[in-house]
Amino acid sequence: MNKGSITAGLVEAIENTWKAIQAQQPDVPEVVVTIGAGSRALGLVLGHFAANRWVAGEEGEQRSIHELFVSGEGLQRGAADVLGTLLHEAAHAAAEARGIKDTSRQGRYHNARFKAIGEEFGLRLEHDKAIGWSTTSLPAETAEGYAEQVHELEGAMVAYRRAEGLAGLIGVLGGNGDEGGNDGEGDDEDKPKKPKNGYSAECECGRKIRVSASTYEAGPILCGLCHSPFTSADAEEGGED
Repeated sequence: MNKGSITAGLVEAIENTWKAIQAQQPDVPEVVVTIGAGSRALGLVLGHFAANRWVAGEEGEQRSIHELFVSGEGLQRGAADVLGTLLHEAAHAAAEARGIKDTSRQGRYHNARFKAIGEEFGLRLEHDKAIGWSTTSLPAETAEGYAEQVHELEGAMVAYRRAEGLAGLIGVLGGNGDEGGNDGEGDDEDKPKKPKNGYSAECECGRKIRVSASTYEAGPILCGLCHSPFTSADAEEGGED
């Protein structure tokens, strides 16, 4: 590891952790690691997996490589939580390799197929009405299985990026902050039926609104008082497998 470079040491630790995940889960594909800003207008993204975003090789012999993004803001959480993010994104990567549609709504809603893969990878996943099985935590036994990688990440994570704007106030988008998965909409069985009168949605402080299905599914709608997203139980019916 290059002790003089924060970036080089951090990328090396993330790449080594990814290789360790691949050793346990052979269908996790190669990725290009990127680190940058996770602050968004509506919250903080901790990471994403994006299929076929990079091109390698000379013309005529080119091949596509997937992208793994890790946000600099998320490094503040500590090595074990960053490992949880990497395993979360590795589950998306495995879904891509297996040809499994594990998300819908531009990668925001995580269905039961993602849950199954995430649990196979040692994650604990909780359900959220708006984002499905995305809220991620790392059990102690999983962390112990990657103890060497956690130690390396701890040594490399000597800096983190400050959150900007509302990202520092609102917190994490999508549970584990995932914004990738298998990009694009899911198949018809992943999509809830859209009522003609739209959805009734409620925030954490109890305010209620009614919005059209297209407006609700375009992205989070935040309450100006409690800063939580309005969620609709009606919108999630039929949304998971």
